[in-house]
Order: sequence, then structure tokens, then C-alpha cells
Amino acid sequence: MTETVHTSCHCGAVELRATLSETLDQARRCDCSYCRRRAAPVVSAPLDKLEVLKGRDALTLYEFGTHTAQHYFCATCGIYMFHKRRSNPKEYGINLGTIDGVNPADYEPIVWNDGVNHPSDR
Repeated sequence: MTETVHTSCHCGAVELRATLSETLDQARRCDCSYCRRRAAPVVSAPLDKLEVLKGRDALTLYEFGTHTAQHYFCATCGIYMFHKRRSNPKEYGINLGTIDGVNPADYEPIVWNDGVNHPSDR
């Protein structure tokens, strides 16, 4: 495991703590039909290493397509917080921009993964 991070949405209704399974400089984006519109870089954490500290009732869920990926947002301010990965359902992808004290611009260029040609679609 790597570092433990604290994340929050814009309005402060949702706060998370997560122990990452990678470093912040391994953040990436996906170009699937949904993620490319969001364009948020993410880092990974195992399912059992993400804890909702505040605002579980303020989280709203969005699913589409296969309903494997589960995308969670703050229902108040709309900020994308995290999602259960389709590429690895044992991990969450955490929005790099929600990690306290982190500016995603400091990690550019951020790699784009090919979500258009997702291995699960073969």
C-alpha cells in the first residue's frame, strides 16, 4: 500500500479516507464514452481501503451499460468522488481532484487509458 489520503467534495458534504494502492503520479484518465466527458484523473484503492467518513447519505450513484462500474457523486454539489472500477471490480478509482492538497495539474501529462476498446467488451 502507499499513502492514506483524505478527500472531500466541493461543498464539504462528503469526505473519504483511502489508502491508495499506487502513487499519485500513476493517475490516469479513461476515454470511454462516459469518462472522457468527465475527464477526471483517478488513482486506485482496494475496496476495503476506502472509508466514507462523512456524507454517505449525500452520495448518489450513476450506472450505465453493463452496470459493473458504479460512479458516486455528491448529490449536493455534483462532484464525482469515486467509482468501483469495471476494469478491476476489486478496486475503486478515486478522483485525484478531490484529494485534499492535491492539484491534478501538478501531475500532467496524465496518461489516457483506452476505455473505448475495453477488454470486457471483447
